Amino acid sequence: MNEISETPPERPPRRRWTWLLSGFVLMLIAAATVSGGAIVMLHRAYSDPGPLMAETRLIVPAGVTGRDIARALTENGVVADARLVQISLRTFAPDRPMRAGEYMFSPGISLRDAIAKLQDGDVVVRRITFAEGLTTRQILAELSQAEGLTGPVPESDEIGEGTLLPETYHYSWGDSRNGVVARMQVAMTETVARLWAQRAEGLPLNSPEEAVVLASIIERETAVPEERGKVAGVFINRLNRGMRLQSDPTVAYGLRTENGEFTGRLLFRHLETDHPYNTYTRDGLPPAPIANPGEGSIAAALNPEDTRYFYFVADGTGGHAFARTLAEHNRNVAKWRRIQRQNR
Repeated sequence: MNEISETPPERPPRRRWTWLLSGFVLMLIAAATVSGGAIVMLHRAYSDPGPLMAETRLIVPAGVTGRDIARALTENGVVADARLVQISLRTFAPDRPMRAGEYMFSPGISLRDAIAKLQDGDVVVRRITFAEGLTTRQILAELSQAEGLTGPVPESDEIGEGTLLPETYHYSWGDSRNGVVARMQVAMTETVARLWAQRAEGLPLNSPEEAVVLASIIERETAVPEERGKVAGVFINRLNRGMRLQSDPTVAYGLRTENGEFTGRLLFRHLETDHPYNTYTRDGLPPAPIANPGEGSIAAALNPEDTRYFYFVADGTGGHAFARTLAEHNRNVAKWRRIQRQNR
């Protein structure tokens, strides 16, 4: 018969290790559960709508750190906690840097969309519009006041008259003013070259530069787009006939002061004062443009209306009365002077 020992036998080694392994697995499961919950919470904070209550603009200067951007997002109410931004960047979007620029954040934007906007460089696109017929000095003055652009503007003498195409230009915060000027110059050069290639035959214009000179006069003579072709036709007729242009805006341009424009009332004595831009005392086109014409006036100068008109004068409605003969023109001038007296 077998003897029964009074002390229990030792647990087999295999069973002990099984017990230890089971305990370790339980600890891993518990840790994974806690970690998984944290990941879920982080993902919700990353994807859910944020706390921003109203549309907010934020400028991110060049050279700032991710921590600086996270702090700015928090201070402006885009996110609730700067640490959340940094954790989210490391967890969900670690590969791309955030870019400098001007950003607009909409109400309730999520942290994910805010970070994507900054990483994509989805900056605010600003615009500046220059009216047709402004002088270079006037354009540069407006450009110097444009918010968000950097650097000084060049001197007007360096740029020249009639070299900047007036239209709407887009830019981003931090772009240079010189860069906008360069774009305007390129736009003018390309526009004139294209329209010059499409010009009517037999024009008394010897170069694209002369076309810009004439276009600048057309631009300053009428603010009615529908009249440009007719005004151009008058000047082309006068050039072909050897008549002086007799354009008041050219006289006023020649009387401008060194630091400004001529703002007084043009009198008969001004028309008799000889200077290079006085088309009452000098034949042909003036030596240079008197403004920066738009594409419409350049197109009119190169494809004028085929008319028999040689004269025009304001008609009191914002437009002009056109005439074939001097007698007819004098009657139109008399009407305009009566309107002026009544307005006074």
